Amino acid sequence: MTPASHPAPVPAPAPAAAPEAKLDERITGALVGAAVGDALGGPVEGYTPEQILERHGGRVHGVVGPWNGDRWRTARPIAPYHKGDGHVTDDTLMTHALVRVYDRVRDHLDAYAVAEHLVPDMMTTPRWIPELEAEALPLQRVFLAEKWLVARIHYGHIDPREAGTGNIVNCGAAMYMAPVGLVNAADPRGAYAEALDVAGAHQSSYGREAAGVFAAAVAAACMPGATAESVVEACLALAKDGTRAAIESVCEVARRHTDFESALRPLREAVAPFDTVGPDYRAPSLGARRPSRLHTIEELPVALGMVLVARGDYRHAVLGSVNYGRDCDSIATMAGAVAGALGSEVPSDWAKTVAEASRLDLHAPARTLTEVALQIHTQDVRRRRAHESAFTALAPVR
Repeated sequence: MTPASHPAPVPAPAPAAAPEAKLDERITGALVGAAVGDALGGPVEGYTPEQILERHGGRVHGVVGPWNGDRWRTARPIAPYHKGDGHVTDDTLMTHALVRVYDRVRDHLDAYAVAEHLVPDMMTTPRWIPELEAEALPLQRVFLAEKWLVARIHYGHIDPREAGTGNIVNCGAAMYMAPVGLVNAADPRGAYAEALDVAGAHQSSYGREAAGVFAAAVAAACMPGATAESVVEACLALAKDGTRAAIESVCEVARRHTDFESALRPLREAVAPFDTVGPDYRAPSLGARRPSRLHTIEELPVALGMVLVARGDYRHAVLGSVNYGRDCDSIATMAGAVAGALGSEVPSDWAKTVAEASRLDLHAPARTLTEVALQIHTQDVRRRRAHESAFTALAPVR
């Protein structure tokens, strides 16, 4: 596919938040937005903004082909995937798998739901894998950090709440936590707590923390009248340790920019002190991805920074994330989910291309999760009223 590039960036338009957007629209925007961001970022993942500029003759402004062209299957034997041409990656495969778990459980999830439903989904049901251009088990496509779920829980019989301990600390759990935020729409604290429990089966340390904060960001974006700024404020109210410090640092820098081109290097410089991977993404430093209270994954702070630069506009936030490089499919997945939940429109031509290329109905998971979220909310209201009644009997209101 011919690269869609332009010589100069376009400044972010006026804020695109849509306070009137309803739950189904926000869930659709978040899930479709995440998948489209994932597909746009996949072909340039692992490279620098300068390499992307040279490879594509300008910034990427849409769906592009594989970095190595027709040699995509053999150029990097460790990753023989057709990244590009609108194919989603494991970020979307895992997100949709989590939606299926919600559809089965029909209630809030925890680490045991991951063990009882997500792990079997990964290892028993063949599905179309766009990057493999074949039907295969999701387990056969996901990265080693996600294979850990199966190794630890299915084969190792580890307590699901502790299974994430020992895994490399990365964005693996955070990248698919948007459904947790959407089920807890307008309740960032609830989303944070649920995601921490779910992610305990997969990650520890700042990887688990990022999962909680990303879910909170998506939930906060669903608030009526939410803006990019209000999402960041909700994240800072909940985030801990290095994750909080990194978000604060990156977003302070992001507020000074209105176009992603000028923000690319400053955002990287702002997150660098908190990032363990180091300057060479494909040759991580000795301390990379180890547990720490001082560090963070790179993807979440940068995604929130790009949403701020774009003032909540989906197109600008995602293109900024894509052209940032490094782990840009996950950055664009997160930025796309937040901007979509804010109500900013996902370009229909991008969504159509990604759906057709990936052989996925991008709207079906959103319809399912909307139905589930409404059912869970009804159950939550009933449970809350029962608790209020019981507590009032213990301590009558005077």
